[in-house]
Amino acid sequence: MLTLNNISKTYSDGTLALNDISLSLPAGMVGLLGPNGAGKSTLMRTLACLQTPDKGQITFNGINVLASAQSLRQQLGYLPQAFGVYPHMSCVALLHHIAALKNIPRPQAAIQIEELLTLTNLTRAAGKRVSTFSGGMRQRFGIAQALLGDPTLIIMDEPTAGLDPMERQRLHSMLITLSKNKLVLLSTHIVEDIENLCPHAAILMQGSIVDSGPMAHLIAPMADKTWQTSRRPSTGLLLGECYHFGSPEWRVYHACAPDKHARPVQATLQDRYFFELAQREKPPCLS
Repeated sequence: MLTLNNISKTYSDGTLALNDISLSLPAGMVGLLGPNGAGKSTLMRTLACLQTPDKGQITFNGINVLASAQSLRQQLGYLPQAFGVYPHMSCVALLHHIAALKNIPRPQAAIQIEELLTLTNLTRAAGKRVSTFSGGMRQRFGIAQALLGDPTLIIMDEPTAGLDPMERQRLHSMLITLSKNKLVLLSTHIVEDIENLCPHAAILMQGSIVDSGPMAHLIAPMADKTWQTSRRPSTGLLLGECYHFGSPEWRVYHACAPDKHARPVQATLQDRYFFELAQREKPPCLS
């Protein structure tokens, strides 16, 4: 559905943000995982036609995105990590303004806006200025504007930022429903969300794709090599600490039990993510 071939982007200060990225992403929920500075936001802005790569090709449903950006924009919904609003416009007025920019006929826009206000729990705040919204309310507004026009490609950069647990659950349910006939690209620091929501994901580090594919494929390298122990081990690749009622335990990657206290555990996407981070740190091993 979405194909990237050899996409690279270097900023004017010499920062190599994207390094020869090639990806094929199917319809449905797709997670994009990586640390700060990995290039996630650059990749999302590029896919949203807000900046042009130095080289490469992007195709979505047969559209050459770099040659026909407007054709993609007509079926795109985008929620950036941070977005501005007109200070004196109400929520509903601003949604109508955005709908007009998307060339949505006003009668159709009115129906969609009413539905989206209900979906994002903003109906009671429809007449209030978005500039006065709390962080969570503004994020919900951002989600609503991204869904205007019933887009087939939805790009969301940290969509749960500022949302309380109930709002996060509501958003997750909505994204799962939407992704049944769309491509929803989700970037978040919450690894568990990607593992629980996305059948397919890509790991991005230092501007390059480390791996991508179905969730089982990403976790497979950690199978039968992930251990948890109540004592800090002396061997293996440390995958991080976890706590149970204040007592620390350590996750470790090792071909066999790193010590007599270790027990095998089912590997997760977070284990794979921490493994890739540890590989890039010096020294990564405990011994």
